Amino acid sequence: MRRFKTSLALAVATAGTNTIAAADTNQRIDEEVVVTASRTEKPLSSIPNTVTLIDKQALNEQLAATSDLSTILGNLIPGFSPSRQKMTSSGESLRGRKPLYLIDGVPQSNPLRNGGRDGHTIDPLMLERVEVIHGANAIHGMGASGGIINLITRTPSDELQQRVRVESALQTESLSDSLGYNGSYSVSGKVEDIDVLASVTYRDTGIRYDANGDIVGFDNTQGDTMDSNTTNAFIKTGYSWGEQRVQLTINHYLVEGNNNWLSVDGDISEGIATGAIEAEVPGKSPSNEVTTINLQYTNEAFLGQKLRAQIFSQDFAGTYGATNSGTFQDEDAYGPDLFDQSQNNSEKRGLKLTLIKDDIAGAPVSLAYGVDFLQDETWQQLILTNRAWVPPTQYENIAPYVQAEFSGIDSMTITAGVRHEISELKVDDFTTLHSYNGGQSVEGGNPEFSETLGNIGATYAINDGWRVYANYSEGFSMPDVGRVLRGINTPGQDVESFLDMQPILTQNQEMGVDFSGEQFAAQLAYYTSDSDFGQRLALGDDGIYSVKREQTEIDGLELRGQWFASATDTIEARYAYTDGRYDSDQDGKVDTDLGGRNIAPNRFNLSWARNWSDAFSTRLQANWLLDRNFENSAGEVTTKFKGYTIIDASAQLEALGGEFTLGIQNLTNEDYFTYYSQTAGNDIRNFKGLGRNMNLSYSRVF
Repeated sequence: MRRFKTSLALAVATAGTNTIAAADTNQRIDEEVVVTASRTEKPLSSIPNTVTLIDKQALNEQLAATSDLSTILGNLIPGFSPSRQKMTSSGESLRGRKPLYLIDGVPQSNPLRNGGRDGHTIDPLMLERVEVIHGANAIHGMGASGGIINLITRTPSDELQQRVRVESALQTESLSDSLGYNGSYSVSGKVEDIDVLASVTYRDTGIRYDANGDIVGFDNTQGDTMDSNTTNAFIKTGYSWGEQRVQLTINHYLVEGNNNWLSVDGDISEGIATGAIEAEVPGKSPSNEVTTINLQYTNEAFLGQKLRAQIFSQDFAGTYGATNSGTFQDEDAYGPDLFDQSQNNSEKRGLKLTLIKDDIAGAPVSLAYGVDFLQDETWQQLILTNRAWVPPTQYENIAPYVQAEFSGIDSMTITAGVRHEISELKVDDFTTLHSYNGGQSVEGGNPEFSETLGNIGATYAINDGWRVYANYSEGFSMPDVGRVLRGINTPGQDVESFLDMQPILTQNQEMGVDFSGEQFAAQLAYYTSDSDFGQRLALGDDGIYSVKREQTEIDGLELRGQWFASATDTIEARYAYTDGRYDSDQDGKVDTDLGGRNIAPNRFNLSWARNWSDAFSTRLQANWLLDRNFENSAGEVTTKFKGYTIIDASAQLEALGGEFTLGIQNLTNEDYFTYYSQTAGNDIRNFKGLGRNMNLSYSRVF
């Protein structure tokens, strides 16, 4: 293996180890290129944002211990909320707001009805890297109020290549119940101008135990990845000729529970965790089924410009578990104690068109401009009684944009852009469920929205080691339209005039400084994220979360550093502080802390990676989640979070023509209630975290 010391100033504080270790060389990468932040290929040193790159090596090190994408992101990005460790990612945020998930630029999040499943739309084994933009921006359209998480899929190889990976995961408490396994096979290659990569993965996940040897409680309603099966079929093929290329990517993902374990309520007041017993669970199994199709065309010499065109679709169906919730009851029609379950559906179709022109009229100015089209139809059915909980809601958007870059000042790059969102929401007449005050007839409508969003930023290289940057950017998103509409319980409402349908405009300001030397690299960034009419999820007395439209203000600090302690050792530290408040009494001043459902804890991550030889390397990482109190407008503590520390270890050994990896999650067997359980849970979801878990895999390329 070869070692690359990636400049943190150029990688903008690379998370994980953007270093591939070996003892024989110290070659330094001078530039890395990222496409997510600007819709075109740009060196990171010219981007005035905090951008985190998680490369293949960093992904492999994390996958040695876990296949949960949210856990991986939390390990490498401390500003990201701790994983729920469930099928749902609801309540997981980036810089205190919801990020937009993409696969190769195709939106995976469902902002019209946020069902919290956007972290489970592709198996991480399909990924080549992850590009994360921190903070609100509009460059990829609606939904990126907290940032963008772009999952970049693997690319075909130039020569015929087959890859096999087998994996098992277990806990010592019960080998038979906890044992899980995974098998993955891919073939890749190129014939003349055509290349192709095809892959299939099957994953069987057992049950999990906490540090005391007790079964971690199942989330029968929101869905659980324990006792589940996952399949992922992936194909990417392309044809290149001259300066042009066309490429088609299709990914089909399905994760489905087995419905063999029934949740047993805990008791928060007594410190009793939610548990589970082996029993038949009513209804259909919770699942995520997602198909993403992405057709891309590039032309490097189109009328003196570069052309990037992308046509995509994404079909999403998220099924939730059956429950006898009071929301579903209609005694006259179905009798008492009705069990029902919902399915959230979204069908997206879109086009992204980008043109790039460099050195306009011989001046040091480049221009990227184009237009995006998006149609998103979302609805939520109660599938056992065939009732509409959220009516079909169609969102149509067209957004022309232009982004300019000026590099005529020595050592400085200035970027500025504008994007105009023209949106229309279409909802037909509908009737809410009977539980909403007898069922309300709501008049449909076609509310239209128009927002002009701007961004401006600059980077300045003080010398070879130091860089400073600052930016202002705006993000555009809709409130959780489905949750708002389905909860109407007063007569005489209509979609056209309903106040809570107004869009969310988030303003993000950031400044940072980077240092990069031969042995050290570091970055410090401070940001604010404000919304005059934002969105907060609030828990009602009935145990149901509702959308509150209030002014919100968030600010935070992120600190990251790398120390290349020797030719074989790299030590990394990352820290994130986040503070968020909202206006609880509508007096124009924020006065109450945002809760754990809306904001992450303060966190410190530390890791040590070492190459013991060309064939053997290890990684040890620790995540400290720090204690936190949440206060109301009177300064009274309403919720307390007791922090905890999770230590993971992994090792990679090249042997027998392939690579063995051993990963241990929660090495010290820490006993803890998850962050979500402590800050936003209830007796039904008072979950303990996973105890010590071991994962062993073997992969071979031939």
